[in-house]
Amino acid sequence: MMDLLLQRYRILCHISHEYPVGRRVLAAKIGLTERVLRGQVDFLKKCGLLKVDASGMCVTEEGMHILKELDNYVRKLQDISSLEEFLEEALGIRHVVVILGDSDQAEIVKREIGRAAAGILSKLLSDGKKHIVAVSGGTTVAAMAVNITGNYPNTVIVPARGGLGDNVKLQANTIATVLAQNIGASYRQLYVPDNVSEDILNSILEENIGVRSVVEIIKRADILVHGVGRAGVLARHRRLDPELIQKLGNDGAVGEAFGQYCALDGKQVYMSNNAGLMAQDLRHIGTIIGIAGGKSKATAILSVIRVSRQDILVTDEAAAHEMARIMSANS
Repeated sequence: MMDLLLQRYRILCHISHEYPVGRRVLAAKIGLTERVLRGQVDFLKKCGLLKVDASGMCVTEEGMHILKELDNYVRKLQDISSLEEFLEEALGIRHVVVILGDSDQAEIVKREIGRAAAGILSKLLSDGKKHIVAVSGGTTVAAMAVNITGNYPNTVIVPARGGLGDNVKLQANTIATVLAQNIGASYRQLYVPDNVSEDILNSILEENIGVRSVVEIIKRADILVHGVGRAGVLARHRRLDPELIQKLGNDGAVGEAFGQYCALDGKQVYMSNNAGLMAQDLRHIGTIIGIAGGKSKATAILSVIRVSRQDILVTDEAAAHEMARIMSANS
């Protein structure tokens, strides 16, 4: 019965993110045969949880309500709360949220991390106060931005840093815009490339009043939502010098966040220049939310947490278990 419950839960989760979706596509993503999926879809449809038409399947309003209730029940079945409590105590973090699954294996898990982070940010913004929210780039933060709703006109959304790589959709400027539009907030853009030299950066800030005013707002952010990357991957995305990339590896850099490259033992290996938030700015931020998942990112997440303060962490089950294993092995 528990296996059946988990199977139906996964079906509802996938459809809630990818509607309208057809059976063949969904069966391939979940790893079920079309015959088995058809039986479960028919059951969920009879229960009023799914709607099926020519365009595909979608979750009904009642289905979304049941999905939220199932989420809490499934977390208890998997004993996720104990894992969260262990990480909170071991890492000294105020609040840890663990999502079922592995982002490395299923894209939907990354979206669920984004949805959970969206709920946390909405709660923080609902106090009616004025807020400045800084967001980094990356796929998980982008998932948070598209999953949030609300109306917070007193909030200003800003990018935490400049551009990263060629994928505009995943850059902090774009994510800040999407987030602001979804919650009725205002936003600012930072038109400065990431990882410019210190001389060029100082010249831009000195000569461009518009950029300087945006940077001043970014420095006053009271909430930061950021992703975590693997050091080598992010260094290549930022097109760092090959010799520097080699040095980062030799010095043990495994994680990266807001331009800070970190080793697993909690040392900052390198900090890139940027007009946005730097490591020294974090002490002025009221709430720092890190969102990242996947077993492959466990060491990266640990390194970032050990180097800089983290108030809230939203991750997935695979990364959480791997972090717990690493800490237990080194204790």
